[in-house]
Amino acid sequence: MKKSLSVLSIVLVFSAFLFSGSMYAQSGYGSAQQKTELKVLSPENERDSVIIEVFKQNAPQRFNVAGIPRFALIGKEHKYYMGVGGYVKGTASFDFKNPITNPIYFTTSSIPMDQSKGNGGLYQMSAQTSNLFFNFVALPGSKYQVGGYINFNMAGDNYGFDLQYAYLTIAGFTIGYNFTMFCDQAAVPPTIDQEGPSSLPAVQNTLMNYVYSKKHWSFAVGAEMPMTSITNNKYNEYVNQRAPAIPFYVQYKSNNGSTVRFSGLWRNMQYRNLMKDKNHNQMGWGVQLSGTVNTPYNFTFYYQGVYGKGIANFIQDVSGLGLDLVPDNSSKSGKMKAVELWGAYCGIQYNFTKNLFCSHTYSQVRDYADRYPDGSTAWGDQYKYAQYIVNNIFWSVTPTVQVGAEYIWGRRANMDGTKRNDNRVQAMVQFNF
Repeated sequence: MKKSLSVLSIVLVFSAFLFSGSMYAQSGYGSAQQKTELKVLSPENERDSVIIEVFKQNAPQRFNVAGIPRFALIGKEHKYYMGVGGYVKGTASFDFKNPITNPIYFTTSSIPMDQSKGNGGLYQMSAQTSNLFFNFVALPGSKYQVGGYINFNMAGDNYGFDLQYAYLTIAGFTIGYNFTMFCDQAAVPPTIDQEGPSSLPAVQNTLMNYVYSKKHWSFAVGAEMPMTSITNNKYNEYVNQRAPAIPFYVQYKSNNGSTVRFSGLWRNMQYRNLMKDKNHNQMGWGVQLSGTVNTPYNFTFYYQGVYGKGIANFIQDVSGLGLDLVPDNSSKSGKMKAVELWGAYCGIQYNFTKNLFCSHTYSQVRDYADRYPDGSTAWGDQYKYAQYIVNNIFWSVTPTVQVGAEYIWGRRANMDGTKRNDNRVQAMVQFNF
């Protein structure tokens, strides 16, 4: 399914550019067949800096997501830009206590709760987060501007293409495959860990979003593919979903780049009540406050707090654990309840120089599947909460080479009070091109 999505997305992107090229020629701007030039972009060059800013605005605003290419094809009249770039990234890590068997994702919900004796340490190496991206912009600065962005990691044991992003941007709309709008990507603190803070709503989805911006303010609303993960019993079962998830946000951005965003999420979840032999609807909702604070003292702060019911599948640490809906165990009515949860993180980054910085982040997620006034109960080995602490340092040795080191501590706790910890020390080398 994911491969089919990636092929479809690529076709859509190139189709849009063919269309925009045709529109460009018909609008009197010139011929779409004009020669192009290959450039090595330099931020010091005034005209290149304009091109770089166009590419930057068309790419995701998140640490570890490549978006500004080093090489670009530039149309003769600067009406078309196509950039290709990425990086080769190698990591080495050592886990001790209860190792997570994954070299790139430190997912606290994956900490083993029954680790067998003799397996308290694990050394891993990977180049799975090496990246390749394509960034396209047609008719920049005009009302007909169209953007396209495609991004792959080399994930899996066979290092195959793993689609991360594939979307179009036009007239404020984003259409395609992206991280949910409920995720404030610009407020994600830096980590070598590909996952990052446990409370982050960083799940990928097929979507159609619209953003309107004016001066310091942005307003957005979207429609996204329904993603529902529920836990059934013999009185109910999962059925196909009928309604999209609806995320929205209001954001303010100050002159120094600091941001504050209030986000919301509404979703309808449908399930089959086998006792009444009919489908029932259950509403899920969430609210979130997130943003960044830039200071004149080389400090940057990142923050996020999320609360809601029936939104677990949008929170990366508990996504897929069946915690959107759980059975109402107080009766045999076949009813299900939306699970209440909250999550938060706070991070701080200090820049020693423009090429050297360190950061520290704490995150926690907690759900309340076992706390319903009517007596509903959850399972003893079900996820209750997790904590995540990361400390790291990054150094850009040259404009193309970056190195980093990181320590992560994580804890998972179950409903029955069982707790397990994991520790990871890791380092990376990254070559950008």
